[in-house]
Amino acid sequence: MKTIAITGGKGGTGKSTVATALAVELGKKHKVLLVDADVDCPNDHLLLGIERKKVGAVKQRIPKWNFKKCTKCGKCGEVCKTHAIVSIKGKHPIFIEGQCNGCGACVLKCPVKAISWSKKKIGKVFKGKGYGIDFLSGELEIKEPLSEMVVAKVGEELEKVSGGYDFVVIDTAAGTHCDVISALRDCDVAFAVTEPTPLGEHDLELIIELLKELGIKFEIILNRFEEGKSEIIEKIAKKSGKKIAAKVPYKKEIMEAYCKGIPVRDKSIEKIAAMVEK
Repeated sequence: MKTIAITGGKGGTGKSTVATALAVELGKKHKVLLVDADVDCPNDHLLLGIERKKVGAVKQRIPKWNFKKCTKCGKCGEVCKTHAIVSIKGKHPIFIEGQCNGCGACVLKCPVKAISWSKKKIGKVFKGKGYGIDFLSGELEIKEPLSEMVVAKVGEELEKVSGGYDFVVIDTAAGTHCDVISALRDCDVAFAVTEPTPLGEHDLELIIELLKELGIKFEIILNRFEEGKSEIIEKIAKKSGKKIAAKVPYKKEIMEAYCKGIPVRDKSIEKIAAMVEK
């Protein structure tokens, strides 16, 4: 089994377009699982018209107070780095649930053991099928901050089933933050998708730096390619010791397929699939 990440520092470069198209192309000859690990804004199921079915919930631990024991000392609020606990002298602490990351500092600091643990739901895990491939994704609940915990849960589900596939294609979130690192962790190779713009150039450098730090082999895919407008990305590729592995053209047919929820078909996608198969 090979695990391929489709990633990129900048949002809107076409990661999901490439990930869905590549998964469907590989699915013509192989058993493929597509994983949407962009849990803040999952959209692969929309691009493929896949109906998702909820298969589990993601829960996070949060503190719970026994105010009969609480001495109103305020120490729990003093150690809370996310400002989820407001301590006012002589009053019971005020807990702001949405700010809490479950670190446990308040539980450890309480001198009278008045704080224990409870849980809250922060996300969901989904499965589905379409275009000859299987699908797995997660989605963060509205107003919840810890997307990396939902990505980790998706990773747990992936570990249960990944042995049954020839290829796993993981569509990561944009950027270089915790949930991207979590999604990249066990990948064999990553394709960094970018666009021929100054922002695309800047964020491509960031994701390349991260991939090198993680020790993950990578290739560069240029999306929205137009003749004479790729020099800015060619320079970054050369600087990193790479050539642009594939160029997905900027054309109307791709845009129309995207809008209709139909997998993109193009020679550039076939080229990427052939690289993966090798």
